[in-house]
Amino acid sequence: MNEEQTNPAIKNYHKTISYLKKELAIDDNFDLIHLELEYGGRQMSLFLVDGFGKDQALTEIQKQLTKLSDEDLQIEPLEKLMKHQIPYVEIEKSDDLDEVIDQVLSGPAALIVDGINQVILIDTREYPVRGPEEPDSEKVIRGARDGFVETLVLNAALVRRRVRDRTMRVEYVKVGRRSKSDMAITYVADIADQRFVKKLKRELKKIDTDGFPMADKTVEEYIYGHSLNPYPLVRYTERPDVAATHLLEGHILIMVDGSPSVMITPASFWHHLQHAEEYRQKPLVGAVHRFIRYIAVWASLFLLPMWYLLATHEQFVPAAFGFIGEQETGVISLFVQFLIAEIGIEMLRMAAIHTPNALATALGLVAAILIGEVAIEVGLFSPEVVLYLAAVAIGSYATPSYELSLANRLVRVALLILTAAFGVTGFTVGTTLWLLLLVHYKGLGVPYLWPFLPFDAKAFSDVLVRKAMPYKHQRPSILHPGDPDR
Repeated sequence: MNEEQTNPAIKNYHKTISYLKKELAIDDNFDLIHLELEYGGRQMSLFLVDGFGKDQALTEIQKQLTKLSDEDLQIEPLEKLMKHQIPYVEIEKSDDLDEVIDQVLSGPAALIVDGINQVILIDTREYPVRGPEEPDSEKVIRGARDGFVETLVLNAALVRRRVRDRTMRVEYVKVGRRSKSDMAITYVADIADQRFVKKLKRELKKIDTDGFPMADKTVEEYIYGHSLNPYPLVRYTERPDVAATHLLEGHILIMVDGSPSVMITPASFWHHLQHAEEYRQKPLVGAVHRFIRYIAVWASLFLLPMWYLLATHEQFVPAAFGFIGEQETGVISLFVQFLIAEIGIEMLRMAAIHTPNALATALGLVAAILIGEVAIEVGLFSPEVVLYLAAVAIGSYATPSYELSLANRLVRVALLILTAAFGVTGFTVGTTLWLLLLVHYKGLGVPYLWPFLPFDAKAFSDVLVRKAMPYKHQRPSILHPGDPDR
């Protein structure tokens, strides 16, 4: 028996039951069940969480136990119960009552038998779970319609269905003093860089907090820090096919029970610009889609600051672009118009999140009529401001990564302020600082802008152009894959 255990199970059956009832607060929790049983001439007790217990499995186990006679449990009762009498796959034993309490609160049922100094743990848990539906944020025209859910075991199964490699690892981790949150680190052992795996495990062990109410997002903040960095250092996905694709490249997945999103790491800036739809179409079509998406993303970043710069410095406007600038001036300055419009767009985004689906159409009509038409008619906004802001909004919505679009929005506003304050110098310095910040960021030691900086011509061509899969023979070198060939 382990001397470090603070509350080992004792041979006195009644004291063990009293301890578990007290620590689990059976009398105060309506959803915690304590069943007093008697089979084979021995007293038994079953502890479980009502919402996690699989009724059919528990009923079948009790039926089998009713067949026990007094003689059946005279010799080696623990071995006979676990190997012969309890018909269940996921069964183990424990002699630490603190571990038993944690297990019961996690879902398994605990069976205590008089005369046996160990507790039998039967993993009959069945979490409430929704169906694996296609995620709203990563829809495709062609392709799988399943998506990750809030249950860790099911998410691992969705990935393993696509990667049936014997070296794939799904390693269990429990983090959080109070929440005891279940997590899993998933990788292909002979592809992923083991240094990345070990570093992730070390960082997870360092986490010291009560729990993870925000699940994976909290884990990201603990592992990567950079609290002032608006850019995501991991890629989130709710699609099992996307997660499986990255596994085979050498990336590592972090799954957190209770979250339908899986974290992919290491991730660069360019990973957040990819979308599954590009690989569900012909290579040429996918390449065109990617090119248009890049234009939309860069427009969401630079279109407003550049247009403001040219509108307020007409000497920089070429003759062919004479239409740039305010044709009808508003009652307030151009800079204030942009700030008000940016705040309005952000308010609309938040309102859309909180608006029930039945009222979404009404919200769109209000936004189009009141903010668009009326604002122009009363002279609050010039038509050009509404036009360019709409183009920028479309670029933000065309960004595959929601986290990246939010970060780009903050950078756009910062560039607009610098441009309004310092003109060409402000725009140039702001863009340079933005680029230097991205160069500075690293996730697990992988440069955020690779393969642009440091430059890798072959890898960068894969980033710019969606190539046919038969021509992609190598895994990303920056991941240091154990098996570099696909």
